Amino acid sequence: MRHYIKIGLLFLTVVSCRSQVNQPKDKTQKTDVGKEMSESIKTGADNIDAYLPLLKGKKVGIVTNQTGIITIKEFGTVTKSTNNRSDEVFKYVQLSIVDYLLEQKVNLIKIFAPEHGFRGTADAGEHVVDGKDSKTELPIISLYGDNKKPKPDQLDDLDVLVFDLQDVGARFYTYISSLHYIMEACSENNIQLIVLDRPNPNGSIVDGPILEKEFTSFVGMHQIPLLHGMTIGEYAKMINGEKWLKDGIQCKLTVIPCLNYKRELFYSLPVKPSPNIPNDQAVNLYASLCLFEGTNVSVGRGTEKQFQIYGSPFLPKSKFSFTPIPNFGSKEPPYKNQLCYGEDLSASPKVHQLELKWLLKAYKETTDKSKFFIPFFTKLAGTKKLQQQIEAGTSETEIRKSWEKGLNDFKTMRKKYLIYN
Repeated sequence: MRHYIKIGLLFLTVVSCRSQVNQPKDKTQKTDVGKEMSESIKTGADNIDAYLPLLKGKKVGIVTNQTGIITIKEFGTVTKSTNNRSDEVFKYVQLSIVDYLLEQKVNLIKIFAPEHGFRGTADAGEHVVDGKDSKTELPIISLYGDNKKPKPDQLDDLDVLVFDLQDVGARFYTYISSLHYIMEACSENNIQLIVLDRPNPNGSIVDGPILEKEFTSFVGMHQIPLLHGMTIGEYAKMINGEKWLKDGIQCKLTVIPCLNYKRELFYSLPVKPSPNIPNDQAVNLYASLCLFEGTNVSVGRGTEKQFQIYGSPFLPKSKFSFTPIPNFGSKEPPYKNQLCYGEDLSASPKVHQLELKWLLKAYKETTDKSKFFIPFFTKLAGTKKLQQQIEAGTSETEIRKSWEKGLNDFKTMRKKYLIYN
């Protein structure tokens, strides 16, 4: 049987190669043991028996995108020519959760899509319009731009809403902001919300400054650290439990848990969570490097190493350089067609905290420091203090020390909502 399992996994790799997250070449990023652990994890979407009965006979909407996939085991037989004996084998096949629910005769009425759209191809911040899915002909309602929260008339024909998105564990990754508005709309319109949970690939990291309420925005809606260390299902429980929705209302929430998941296990995302996070290395470095989006430094948009490199025309000449050009996910990248100098982190060891060393180094090496930060940095950091500390020359040790109380308080509160060890 072990032999057949290997065959099945090989088939999965082949059939899904166009959508798979590319693995970094650095072997420290993924061991054979880690691979086996990752493969044993079943997402909430794979936990079919826990949620399919809840959808039967209901009018269903779904919030999802290209990350909403389900892995199905298909059985078959192989006949050996030498003895004419037939053996049963199986293969793993990945399907869109939308396609799977339709196959199961679920009355799926409409799709709601977050930032980047249903197919996950729109640039960060790009306006996505409503439309229709060409394959299923289901209407698609965009939850980005002016319509971040579903309107009553967009929900009045639904009994239940399913939420299935892959988060990466960072406060400014907007899928958790969409989750907030979805929960609020469901509560106001008396609709049950079912969250199909997925592992957080940075689930063991709780780090960074706590957002201050005055800096609330779509890239930071709650007073949590920059890396929250929770799955999206756990986070939904926190939103409900802490009464963060408008007027303290609470959503009728059901979380379908992952199976065989522990927070410290390595989890490789089977597809890109968004256009500019192409592989496991980018997922791991995303939170640390995304702070550069609030500066005059590029994080590699317009290259093949997004969120694995950084640089700008204003940093000193170095051995590593790159020139951004328009590409998938970045039609107008910062410093398009300009030579940028910086650092390549694509083969660096996995980080286990929010790393500030690259940000501090870039600030120190920038000649005109008055032009280093842009206003967006404060939104990303969730506080003015981090920029002030960097400009004052505060050491990384002292900066991290200033986060300690907030992080300890958050961890105490967070314990109430954890589903996994």
